[in-house]
Amino acid sequence: MKIIDGSKTPLGRLASYVAKETLKGEEISILNCDEVIITGNLQATKKDFNERRDRVGSGQHGPKLSSTSEKMVKRAIRGMLPNFRGGRGRAAFKRIRCYSKIPKELENEKSFKVHQEKKVKYSEVKKFTKKI
Repeated sequence: MKIIDGSKTPLGRLASYVAKETLKGEEISILNCDEVIITGNLQATKKDFNERRDRVGSGQHGPKLSSTSEKMVKRAIRGMLPNFRGGRGRAAFKRIRCYSKIPKELENEKSFKVHQEKKVKYSEVKKFTKKI
């Protein structure tokens, strides 16, 4: 089992790495999903998220957006898996676990970071979650 620390990691790079590893048969746990970053302009990205999230009823085309950071990260990974509804994509998707904090059973385990790079324009996933 691989344990990945998602803090300050770009969402796309994290998702592509996890998708490749799970297709190879690896079980992966992603920690700190709140701190995964989305590159780009914050206002433009937030506007796009809110427009998609506000579509309801017959005006909605496509899936609803997730409201928690763990689900948002897992959804990005799902998009990089082949045929997640059946076959090897579904089996790979079941091997992924996402956490917003470090759970007690993984506190003493060693984690690693996928890719860190200084980005000028970025925002964390937790800024796009719904506050209840």
